[in-house]
Amino acid sequence: MEIRLIKTFQTIVKLGSFQRAAEFLQYSQPTITIQVKKLEDELGVRLFERGKTITLTNAGMLFLERANALLEEYDIFSSTLSDFINGDAGLIRLGASEPSASNRLPVILAQYSAEKPKVQIKVSIGSTRDMIQMLLEDQIDFAFCNSPEPHMELAFDALSHETFTLVLPEGHRLVGRDEIRMQDLKEEKMLFTPGTCPFRIRIEEMITSQIGQLRHTGMEVSGINAIKYFVQAGMGVALSPTVAVTPPIPGTVLKPVKDMLKGPQIGLLYKRNTGALSKIAVDLMTTIKRHMQTDSHQRQT
Repeated sequence: MEIRLIKTFQTIVKLGSFQRAAEFLQYSQPTITIQVKKLEDELGVRLFERGKTITLTNAGMLFLERANALLEEYDIFSSTLSDFINGDAGLIRLGASEPSASNRLPVILAQYSAEKPKVQIKVSIGSTRDMIQMLLEDQIDFAFCNSPEPHMELAFDALSHETFTLVLPEGHRLVGRDEIRMQDLKEEKMLFTPGTCPFRIRIEEMITSQIGQLRHTGMEVSGINAIKYFVQAGMGVALSPTVAVTPPIPGTVLKPVKDMLKGPQIGLLYKRNTGALSKIAVDLMTTIKRHMQTDSHQRQT
């Protein structure tokens, strides 16, 4: 059933005659008659009683109720489709790893949603390995995560490096130090994330190259954003991504480490066939890049 036929029917009812509907729609009257006949043939019922005046049949009154709803839904669909084509509406399936998922993404998405209020965003949070799997299984459009292991089907745009900060409980012996180096942590009980975590891997590289071996066995905590609470409870000290512990929670103190190395890269992970990405997904990627560039500039100044 053609939308134009329904619109013709609705216009005839609204204006009260075939002639006035033809003038309004800029059709000839025979064209209006043909369109109504075609619509009645499709429906298998008569819609109008013809005479000096036209009146709706019972079937016509029933169809009018549905026609109004159909045209309203069509207008909404047309508007939504136009917004999608113009990059103002649609769904983005975004993946993210911590700490960016909790400490960077909310601010970025708030800015993006203010600019694109009709865009729906679904956020999936997991490890970088999870992001790889979800991309390969087409569960997400792209990911904001740490640098992955190389994969022939995926591309990674590095945006920045994580920086590490030493998290100490209040009253710790190192809190008053003007300068702290990696060797100063040799006697400490360290809190670590699991062994596959890119932060744990990088921290252990620094410990191995600059300390050798810690004197105390460390504790493992699954969740980079949870470690600061274990420090707060006095269970050890931690080298954490700065963004995950800033500002410090009560009972903890943040200190720079003089000979600290950079952390893993963070950036955008996506399938190499970028043509598959929607316009709104590309727009959000651009927003994330712009935010990270601004953040990097502010930290440098």
